[in-house]
Amino acid sequence: MLTPCVGRGDTLDRVESLLGSGRWVTLTGAPGCGKTLLARHAAVAQPRTVWVAARDLPGADEVVTACLDALGADVAPGDSPFLALKRSLDGQDLLLILDGVDAIDGLGDLCEDLVEATEGFRLLCTAVTVAGKPHEQVVRLGPLPVPRRGQPLEGPAVELFLARIASAGGHPVDLTQHEQNVRRLLQASGGLPLLIEQLGVQIALVGVSDVTPTASLAEAVMASYALLDEQQKRAFRRLAVMEQPVSLDVLADITGASRAEAAQLASGLARRSLVEVHPDGRFDMLAPIRSCGRILVRDTTDRDDALAGLLRWAERVTPSDGMSGAADEAWLAELGVIRQAIAAACADPATRPLGYRLANNIFSSLYTAMRAREAVEILEAVLESGDGPADIGSQVARRAGICASEVRGTYEGLALLDRAERFAVIGPDADRQKARNASIRAEMHLDAGALDAARAEVERGLALGSEDPYVVRQLRRTLVDIHVWRGEFDDAEALADLVMRDASRDEQWMALSARILMGVIAAEQGRAVEAAAIARAAREHAVELAEDRIALLADTLYRSVVPTRHPRAVDHESLPWGVRLGVQLQAARELGAAGECHRAAGLAADIIVLADSIRLGRDGVEARLLLGDALVACDEMAQAVSAYLGALRQATELGFPLRAADALEGLDRALVAEGSSAAGRCTAAAKALRTSRRAVSRQRPGLPPAKGTPHRGCPADWVVGGQFTGAGLEAVTALFREHSGGGAEDASPLALLTRTERTVAMLVAQGLTNRQIAEQLFVSPRTVDAHLAHIFRKLDISSRARLAALMVDHT
Repeated sequence: MLTPCVGRGDTLDRVESLLGSGRWVTLTGAPGCGKTLLARHAAVAQPRTVWVAARDLPGADEVVTACLDALGADVAPGDSPFLALKRSLDGQDLLLILDGVDAIDGLGDLCEDLVEATEGFRLLCTAVTVAGKPHEQVVRLGPLPVPRRGQPLEGPAVELFLARIASAGGHPVDLTQHEQNVRRLLQASGGLPLLIEQLGVQIALVGVSDVTPTASLAEAVMASYALLDEQQKRAFRRLAVMEQPVSLDVLADITGASRAEAAQLASGLARRSLVEVHPDGRFDMLAPIRSCGRILVRDTTDRDDALAGLLRWAERVTPSDGMSGAADEAWLAELGVIRQAIAAACADPATRPLGYRLANNIFSSLYTAMRAREAVEILEAVLESGDGPADIGSQVARRAGICASEVRGTYEGLALLDRAERFAVIGPDADRQKARNASIRAEMHLDAGALDAARAEVERGLALGSEDPYVVRQLRRTLVDIHVWRGEFDDAEALADLVMRDASRDEQWMALSARILMGVIAAEQGRAVEAAAIARAAREHAVELAEDRIALLADTLYRSVVPTRHPRAVDHESLPWGVRLGVQLQAARELGAAGECHRAAGLAADIIVLADSIRLGRDGVEARLLLGDALVACDEMAQAVSAYLGALRQATELGFPLRAADALEGLDRALVAEGSSAAGRCTAAAKALRTSRRAVSRQRPGLPPAKGTPHRGCPADWVVGGQFTGAGLEAVTALFREHSGGGAEDASPLALLTRTERTVAMLVAQGLTNRQIAEQLFVSPRTVDAHLAHIFRKLDISSRARLAALMVDHT
């Protein structure tokens, strides 16, 4: 329950009124005047509030990152964090509170740009200064009025004073008997609520007559501190060392007390207004009070003792090894405290090995919970602190590389794998560590669709790590995946049996992954009931093991073979990029099946932009196929041809024969529709690619039935050795050359733009915002941003105004 905001009713009403009529309010006033408390009360009236503690953030970039974290929004590789924040806030009915944003260079301009470029969300800042920007509305929070000489001893300052004495367990104060002392104390407080509260606490402990007036908040806190017993003083100092709110268990460890004793200590500090208790039961300090506590810590061993206790707690609650850990671990709720423990350990060379071990041991839980972004931040910070023990250094760097590739882009983890190689060379069992590094490189190449490079790393890893059962199983699992994408189903099934056989608990994720790939083969060969059964069983087993990532993959396969006209709601934004796009692809399929072809096309277009930027080649091919299908359903055959040709080109270059077959079937629809004499050739080539693999045409929900396709033979040079050839690609592309658009005779600079880019440019010229354009085209604002970036680059311009002028001149 919130502390009452005594005497601030009118101010609170004004803040709420300004937030209703405007979009940016800054609540300003001296330290201790109650800005944070008033902001918390203002938040209660809002449908949704996002709170960012900005007091210790050094710059505007860090504020942007903190806002993205609080919103749970990820930044796509190559994306601007500010643009990502703008998109996350645009159109949202929420209040963003930036608490304590003083002396942050560039923050005023950032807030002004955010409000100017978006709609919907509202911004409340607390600060001792103001930005002075056009959109900013300022509410100045002064001290509470203190009764002057001759005025009755009443009003909000007196109410707060008496209420704080009562809540701290003091006896009621006789205002008539102690009028002179009360007036003296209130006058000395200057009406600052935090000072009044501290005076009330001191009176509750020693009485009115024995409290000395203080002229500053620091003096008041120190005076309250002096009244604590030794255990309470130690608890106060050690809690001041913490950077995050802490649970009772953490408090017990850092104070060296039992859980029951820690509860009593926390209760005593809270009664004295030295500690805040959050709704979830965690304990925290207001920034001015924490600052005082840290001054007291300087000449003591409390910092070292508190951090030692923190490390004891972290060692006790986290997994004991680097291979175990599930997505439902209780300590994940206190990840911020774990991070402080790891950072503290790594800051001291003597305890750095412990920091490495803790970071390594929490990885499995973070990864299975699909919290790759937090994992890579923790692991990179550990590596940047200095070299740790060679025996786990390679694993820490390797795992950082895994997460970096998922969060930032497929090959963004290669530099970290190079770091892992350097650790491997100086550590024990070098070949084993190198083999594990090779297994991760193979996965990166696989995600990118570079199957030859992936296979080469698998073979290198098997040669180096033949004595390591875990890495052999992992490399074989990757090889199964390669075989599936190449359409080498017999090889995949034989190898998958080895991967699934006799897997230990730590290896179950590999066995389940191989089982899911067997389901993919069943689906490709038309055995939908078997594929669904495999997916369902894999998901149930993964849920039992708290393997969230594997469960999601199994669920996605199940949904792909058991079509539904009721698309499922999945929180895509919470997933790492390496997993997210596969889930979004299935969501696009379900939109198409539900007859929402425009929305399906928009989502597929979004996925293409992301897949290309992250270099997820497999997802890029699938998204282009989905886009083509959705455009056919929308009766946009010319654009569909472009999507199918893109999919065919990419599938041919990467060696995905069955996806090439899907693209060829889509292209034959266009040839049949226009009555081309070449109709039937693409379908014949698709059949040739599938027959030797016992594969069937894919289910493509939402795609209208194909018209009669003539029976023709496959040209001899189109399919060789079960793969679609470059000659075939060139021949098919020639059939559709007229679809490329924009003849040489068109001298307009707009001829450089694709059809979609022209549409975006036209809507910009009409004055629409990116969000409005996204809504009209059924794409995300991120995709509109990408289109505009391409447009500006092609036309060598840098503003929307210039683009609008070009559209007027040339249309």
